[in-house]
Amino acid sequence: MLLQVSNITKSYGIDVILSNISMQVLERERIGIVGVNGAGKSTLLKIIAGELSADSGAIHKSKDLKLGYLAQNSGLQSNKTIIEEMRAVFDHLIQAEQELRELERQIADPALHENEKRYSEVLERYARKSDWFREQGGFEINTKINSVLHGMGFGDFEPDTPIVNLSGGQKTRLALARILLQAPDLLMLDEPTNYLDIDTLTWLENYLRSYPGAIVVVSHDRYFLDATVQTIVEIERHAAKRYTGNYSRYIELKAAEYESLMKQYEKQQDEIARMEDFVRRNLVRASTTKRAQSRRKALEKMERLEKPAGELKKASFSFEIERQTGKDVLEAKSLGVVFSSGDGATAGKRLFRNVSFSLQRGETVALIGPNGIGKSTLLKVLVGELQPSEGQLYWGSNVKLGYYDQEHTGLNPANTVLEEVWSHYPHLEEVRIRTVLGNFLFSGDDVQKKISSLSGGEKARVSLAKLMLKQANVLILDEPTNHLDLFSKEVLESALIDYEGTLLFISHDRYFLNKMAERIIELSPNGTEHFLGNYDDMLEKKRDLDEAYQESLAKSASGAAKQAAEPAPASSYEAEKQAKREERNRQRRVEQLEKQISELEQHIAELENRLADPDVFNDYVRVAEIQNEIEQKKAELQNVYDQWEQLLS
Repeated sequence: MLLQVSNITKSYGIDVILSNISMQVLERERIGIVGVNGAGKSTLLKIIAGELSADSGAIHKSKDLKLGYLAQNSGLQSNKTIIEEMRAVFDHLIQAEQELRELERQIADPALHENEKRYSEVLERYARKSDWFREQGGFEINTKINSVLHGMGFGDFEPDTPIVNLSGGQKTRLALARILLQAPDLLMLDEPTNYLDIDTLTWLENYLRSYPGAIVVVSHDRYFLDATVQTIVEIERHAAKRYTGNYSRYIELKAAEYESLMKQYEKQQDEIARMEDFVRRNLVRASTTKRAQSRRKALEKMERLEKPAGELKKASFSFEIERQTGKDVLEAKSLGVVFSSGDGATAGKRLFRNVSFSLQRGETVALIGPNGIGKSTLLKVLVGELQPSEGQLYWGSNVKLGYYDQEHTGLNPANTVLEEVWSHYPHLEEVRIRTVLGNFLFSGDDVQKKISSLSGGEKARVSLAKLMLKQANVLILDEPTNHLDLFSKEVLESALIDYEGTLLFISHDRYFLNKMAERIIELSPNGTEHFLGNYDDMLEKKRDLDEAYQESLAKSASGAAKQAAEPAPASSYEAEKQAKREERNRQRRVEQLEKQISELEQHIAELENRLADPDVFNDYVRVAEIQNEIEQKKAELQNVYDQWEQLLS
């Protein structure tokens, strides 16, 4: 056991956040913590990490536990460059490497050889330090850094890029990259999927599956939870409950548990009603008084079941339209966007070009692509906030647009929640505005909260309330599930499924994409690709296309080799001449490859012989270097062999 949390309680004033929370974390265990916004998930992680103190309870950690904690949206603040910050994780190994170089310098010094005892001590120290360096992964530092940076979307960044020049989202991703490189025994992540595109999410899931330590993660990404965790801890009504399995399994178990408890409760209530009725009817009869008294005593002693708690209050809303659009809703032709430089004198970065697609009435279409490709920019072009650098845009008849901006730039920080919504719909009565806000979980004094003081999830609900009241027949949504808890996402999905208008949305939430998308548009710098179906359908289509492409390449290569080997018809002098030329080239290439094979095999043999040299096998660093070189040469040899065999086939 790595960690034991026992009866943790935390309150802020009269507001209870956590009450007698207990949980444990075992080695290599993967735990997902779920619950509505404000349930106390982040508070629990902060208490475990030591950043907050609990009012009562205890936390027991195993001896020498290395714990790593990444708070939600905690961007990396540093004056270093990307590579300097990543290499700082391995300072202990870099210092050890410097010690090894110093020891090597001493060993090479003839003066040390005159003192046999001192020489032996230095050799022994060098051997121990070399063994430790290898066991700690000293030889793989650069490989690890490059792998994680590439996976987290920094593959195209210059290593010496100053961190202060990065955006907020990039700093958050870099903070995640650093904690992954630290590889703590217990990795605690609070909403790590924020600011990650689908490719990065997929990489992170694969990385965490093979992570050697234990993981505790707070997330509202259902697809991510299904892919990475084996246990769910639900925090609900200030208490914690453990479920075995991923998120989908947790939903099944929770539903079955509620149904079972409700049946037991109803069965007991029926039994109580029958017993009370018997007592009432028979207590006054002399012949049945004793039996009635016995039943009454049994009722008094009965341990009564509490009625199972129903679902927590959820947001409740629907998107209605005033009137339908025409059949053709949108036609985008060859759209492109180029950002001008700061002074506007020269053209700046081209974001995308040749973007063409259409929308028909009633369609639900998803727009996807990596971060920075221009998805949000494209939506702003569609709603008229930006002008395209090239191309045309045609909206159909009777279109009334509703736009959801993931940054919530349309909210006035100085307004209260009530003022924000009412100022956009002044013709509505206050009671109507309050009713709508109540449906979005803003009740009582909540409507007097300033927009500036709201959480991300609360701002999202205000924006959705305004959007619902607009009764638009075309919805353009930019990351609508960001900051929403799992339950609010389900409500949003239900509302959009019942929506009778046309929907175009951006999302990195693959669960949401699978549930909502009927068609997917994938944006790239040079245009778009179109896929029928949802996210999983798109992946399957891409796999099929990739397999077909690889098969086509193999057939082409095989056909070209056979064609090169076949003599040309005798009737064609030029064809025969060309065939002879190609055959000579083939023979020459075969000879070159055979010579290369011989040289590589000889080089490998020499390297392997050097490993048997006492001056080498006592030098652990040199041994590792030679072994790495052998592996590289063997890989080159296999590649040459493959080319040689292909030419001979």
